[in-house]
Amino acid sequence: MNSFALAGNPGTLAVSPLAQARRLGGIDYVQDGLSEEEAATVREILGEKYEYMDHPAFELPREEAEEQLFDDPEPIGHADVSWYHPAMSWIDEPRLGRSATKTLTAAEERVIFAQFNYCRFRVFNLKQELVDQTHRDPALVREMLTWYEKAEGYREQIAGLNLALVLAMAKRIRGADVDWGEMISEGNMALLRSIDKFDITRGFKFSTYACRAILKAFSRQGIKHSKYRSTFPTDFDPKFERSNHQSEKNEEHETDCVDELREIIRRNKASLSDVERGVIERRFAVGDNARIDAKGDPRPLTLEQVGKILGVTKERVRQIQTEALDKIRDHFEGDFLR
Repeated sequence: MNSFALAGNPGTLAVSPLAQARRLGGIDYVQDGLSEEEAATVREILGEKYEYMDHPAFELPREEAEEQLFDDPEPIGHADVSWYHPAMSWIDEPRLGRSATKTLTAAEERVIFAQFNYCRFRVFNLKQELVDQTHRDPALVREMLTWYEKAEGYREQIAGLNLALVLAMAKRIRGADVDWGEMISEGNMALLRSIDKFDITRGFKFSTYACRAILKAFSRQGIKHSKYRSTFPTDFDPKFERSNHQSEKNEEHETDCVDELREIIRRNKASLSDVERGVIERRFAVGDNARIDAKGDPRPLTLEQVGKILGVTKERVRQIQTEALDKIRDHFEGDFLR
């Protein structure tokens, strides 16, 4: 595998990916006649690592290599993937079989992977030229984009021809407690990574390499799911959400109790003395002696504040309050039992 060289030419300083991104990623490529989408693609190519798998044909002169790779071989058709839906929760054996009838021979695999990697090889070299240039050449940018689009087309074609591998591998572990859609999505990503990493010069079939990669991806997904389930044994269910019914009932009960307390104090049902009544009214902001704040709302006073009004200590106020509350409690209990 070859990746974008960072060392530069002999005797020159290395160009870091960050420096490349700052110098090339900030250029307005729309001025070169590219659309916004094409300009975004160019920035993505220049800002990220780009790789290809080497092939002996890449050592030939350019015209000879392209004639050997693109003109001589018979064209390879695209697979019909209209049957496929990534969220499908079933595997229809007859349809899966029909989708897999268009399979690549070993010779066809050698051709299409060589074509795919040659396109990436050209993108790699053009990217190197752009990085080395002091002033960008719009023709090089356009040529790099053209080869990139060709590479993506071959990548899509290879993926379509091997899409059934993902479902075939998923069928092996159908009983696993993993969401079907997530598993298929992970398998598709593994298939695309396999296309990028597959070296056709090693002599074995792509399906052998891809199936192992897809199964490994499923295994990682299963481990990840198991860890998630150990932390969150069940999914969120709105039916199990804590209800606020009890808190609403408590608020209603508190409101009723306050109203009842006001009625007891107003009519003095608990036989409170004037001092006891004054303490309760000031401490709990009920009755005629309640303190009203600037907003017009009743405001309870502290023991010390009530003591200053009555001319006694706050400890004495606490004692009077306790005696008054005992009388009120006795009235509540007696009224409840009647």
